[in-house]
Amino acid sequence: MPKRRDLKKILVVGAGPIVIGQACEFDYSGTQACKALKDEGYKVILINSNPATIMTDPNVADKTYIEPITLEILEKIIIKEKPDAILPTMGGQTALNLAIEAEKKGVLKKYKIELIGAKSKAIANAEDRKKFRKNMLEIGLDLPKSIIVNKFKTAQTALKKIGLPAIIRPAFTLGGLGGGIAKNKKDFFKIVKNGLQESPVKQVLIEECLEGWKEFEMEVVRDRNDNCIIICSIENVDPMGVHTGDSVTIAPALTLTDKEYQVMRNASIACLRKIGVETGGSNVQFAINPKDGRMVIIEMNPRVSRSSALASKATGFPIAKIAAKLAVGYTLDELKNEITKVTPASFEPTIDYVVTKIPRFTFEKFSQSPAILGTSMKSVGEAMAIGRNFKESFQKALSSLEIGLSGLDRLFNISKKEIEKKLKVNIPNKLLLVAEAIRKKVSLKKIQKLSGIDMWFLEQLKEIVEEEKKIIREGIPKKFEDFNKIKSIGFSDKKIAELTKTDEKTVRLKRTALKVFPVYKKVDTCAAEFKSFTPYMYSTYQRNFSVKTECEAQPTRKKKIIILGGGPNRIGQGIEFDYCCCQASYALKEDGFETIMINCNPETVSTDYDTSDRLYFEPLIEEYVHNIILKEKTNGSLIGIIAQFGGQTPIKLAKFLHENSFPIIGTQYSSIDLAEDRNRFRKLLIKLDLKQAESGIAKTYNEAIDIALKIGLPLMVRPSYVLGGRAMEIVYEKSQLKDFVVEAFKAGENNPILIDKFINNAMEVDVDAISDGKNVFVAGIMQHIEEAGIHSGDSACCLPPVAIKADLIKAIENQTKKLALALKVKGFMNVQYAIKDDEIFIIEVNPRASRTVPFVSKAKGIPLAKIASSVMAGKRLSQFNLKNKNYKMYAVKEAVFPFNKFPNVDVLLGPEMKSTGEVMGLDKDFGLAYAKSQIAASNSLPTKGMAFISLKNSHKEEGIDLAKQLLKLNFTLSATEGTANFIRKYGMKCKKINKVSGGSPHIVDVLNSKKIALVINTGGGKSEHRLQDAIALRRATLINKVPYCTNMSTAQACLKGIRSLKIKKISANPIQEI
Repeated sequence: MPKRRDLKKILVVGAGPIVIGQACEFDYSGTQACKALKDEGYKVILINSNPATIMTDPNVADKTYIEPITLEILEKIIIKEKPDAILPTMGGQTALNLAIEAEKKGVLKKYKIELIGAKSKAIANAEDRKKFRKNMLEIGLDLPKSIIVNKFKTAQTALKKIGLPAIIRPAFTLGGLGGGIAKNKKDFFKIVKNGLQESPVKQVLIEECLEGWKEFEMEVVRDRNDNCIIICSIENVDPMGVHTGDSVTIAPALTLTDKEYQVMRNASIACLRKIGVETGGSNVQFAINPKDGRMVIIEMNPRVSRSSALASKATGFPIAKIAAKLAVGYTLDELKNEITKVTPASFEPTIDYVVTKIPRFTFEKFSQSPAILGTSMKSVGEAMAIGRNFKESFQKALSSLEIGLSGLDRLFNISKKEIEKKLKVNIPNKLLLVAEAIRKKVSLKKIQKLSGIDMWFLEQLKEIVEEEKKIIREGIPKKFEDFNKIKSIGFSDKKIAELTKTDEKTVRLKRTALKVFPVYKKVDTCAAEFKSFTPYMYSTYQRNFSVKTECEAQPTRKKKIIILGGGPNRIGQGIEFDYCCCQASYALKEDGFETIMINCNPETVSTDYDTSDRLYFEPLIEEYVHNIILKEKTNGSLIGIIAQFGGQTPIKLAKFLHENSFPIIGTQYSSIDLAEDRNRFRKLLIKLDLKQAESGIAKTYNEAIDIALKIGLPLMVRPSYVLGGRAMEIVYEKSQLKDFVVEAFKAGENNPILIDKFINNAMEVDVDAISDGKNVFVAGIMQHIEEAGIHSGDSACCLPPVAIKADLIKAIENQTKKLALALKVKGFMNVQYAIKDDEIFIIEVNPRASRTVPFVSKAKGIPLAKIASSVMAGKRLSQFNLKNKNYKMYAVKEAVFPFNKFPNVDVLLGPEMKSTGEVMGLDKDFGLAYAKSQIAASNSLPTKGMAFISLKNSHKEEGIDLAKQLLKLNFTLSATEGTANFIRKYGMKCKKINKVSGGSPHIVDVLNSKKIALVINTGGGKSEHRLQDAIALRRATLINKVPYCTNMSTAQACLKGIRSLKIKKISANPIQEI
């Protein structure tokens, strides 16, 4: 059936900001969908509030609305653009929930718009737990015993029926938000209450606990002619009880018998038919009881899911692109497989390798929350690796994580008894604990019983541990066959060096002398049955000696540039860097270069097989990058390597590239090192006559304490060579100093630590610039809304600045230009400044792309990353149009935080970054731009109600002005005793509310009873009960979804936003028309 001609305009709903459970996999699928629909001649309209993604670039859709994803805004866009259909299956749960709301409230009917990709009936059949259960029973599929709860008071009945332990799953949420496993009554009622709050339809499913069962996923695609294909089966190594996004997963499933696989395949297809998913991709999850083989269906997602990105990268089959084309009427047999160019898309992909995905966690940033996994997702990113066998694939994936692992490292230095105790608990890096148990001679049978991990995987890990022992015993192999054998099961050079007590360089030289090199194989969707036209490759050492194993890399004779990606997402290094890498690839292709991408992140657009000319899906560590460079240098001309776009990951490789005389394009290693080396950098600033706060660099603990005492408090303590403010702390009290110094050394992996005088109550400014070596273009000067001391990635910021004097802006521009030329920057540079009493201080300089590049690009309508790439490859800035297209607009960037995933964590911000994503508000009025950013970050500002104020003494004078403004805006006032008395002194009415330590009814009780609309709290203090008071207050605002401000500058911005909301109308405009 050919494509539909009755549709002309299609509105695609994006996923919004990156949050845990809904990350850049949806940026990848949404981008693919927009491109596919445009290729078919449709006009594409996009709504997405996330500026950091490629998806919101002006050339991806015809009209791009960077606006809050709400029904109110959606309706405004519908009135303006008059789309014929909405595609809601590419934007995760955000898009699905919006589509359901639009249908329920009659918006779709009112404007005669249809949903394509998934009808609302199919969405409800899958997402509504009650309907899903009924449908599955009707087709004879088994489900866990369960009961639906819509009201908290019926939870007691459900408990009696299901018993403990029980799994609680809220309806219409993502990443298991609000759910969990309850093992006792107290937890049961707590999770049910939370689940009902988080579910937009106030519904939870209470289910028998399948902890310890094996878990599988099927990625299925169906078209309107009922052609169904399985793209990929995925097996979770961790048993049920750990969210699939937090599990180590393997594709294809390795421990199913053929009969079990066929039963599961048929069940998946039957499920899709029954739910009514007519077209597109879906994800179906199953559990199998290892004791008796009972198979139950757990859930299905009637949309492109988190696993779809993994399945697409694992097989080479572009699920989102195909799903978008099926949504407009095509059938699978009418679409060509782009990799083979001869087979139709209705061919099920076949893979002749093993893919391993390992999640990446950042529990160290939320230390008050225990590092324990459950049914609510906690990971912030993932790495994927491909090998010819499980051992090779798994060990490559461990190296790809960038957490210092080189294989099955010994992270758990604990007794046998402790290990056995820990095996029962779901923790990150569980498989490293299993390896330690094997080393300590715990039997596989016992490990299996305690951990629930399938025996086949345990045997594989045991074989790796046995091989480790052999390497320790015999040293570095002396023969080709022996060396190749250990490489073929995934041992990295670094791991071999560690086991043989040598260094990595020695291992590399011995391996090179024996000519032990990897071959590269293509991901081709068909296990080499047909010729593959796309160079999407992975390395392997597994050789078949009877036939000479062919290397499929075939480097070309072209002029080529290698782009190093950003690796797995983490807090501090996210999708913004992937955006820069993609833009580099696009620009350099246009400039006539062949582009080669190296990355190991399956969620991103950079690892799409058609983003660059060639893609190597490999770990971003020295050995693998070195091998690829050597391979590519065998033909054609390697112009250079881009190391300044992928965040700290490639920057850490710059030294290695420099030492091995590989050409770096753009800013050279000497400049990068000069900016990181505190002493040399300080001398440069003195020479340039630029100011910096007094600082010191310490290599030892004692040296650090001496420097700290000399500079005086308050201080900023941080490790060098880290990103995202890892272990960065502000020290106000002498008693905190020792702990913070120890922590900084630990986080910096024994690199020196940096100690700076902290400039209190200063305004922070972020600047992005591009230099071609002769001229410097200052692209954006962003004013932070929070005062200095809060990490730049967590602070809201405004472009252009709202409150910086013109002469200071001019001075900042001049200082930035001076710095770029002195550092010999070629490409991007980011500078952070602090302004206090009209004096400008330099906080730090990074001669690389920063996380604000996409935001500034969209705020100004200038493709900065493309320009920087071309400049690095030899063009001059004078060749580009650098005119600000949006000079009449204010753009406000706001951060989005994962606090709801980490109970007990204080939501107070500081110098260590905690946010996972960002949104952008764009308007001619600063107040409305700020208000839009808050709506997009699910922190909508109130326009009436009771405001609660609790201020520390130094803010009370300023607080009087706030109180007056709030009264003018028709708010009523309430405050803690000290603040209330102070406000009353000025003749204003203010209700007194107790702090938590003051007894009930206290502020948390009042928040829980939904009587407060806005919280302004800058208090705290250092005594234990005051700290606990402040933490309890901030957590309660989070749970009750009440907007809160923790500093005065944010409070002022909030009031401007509220004022604009009261007197102005929110409008929505595409960025192409600003």
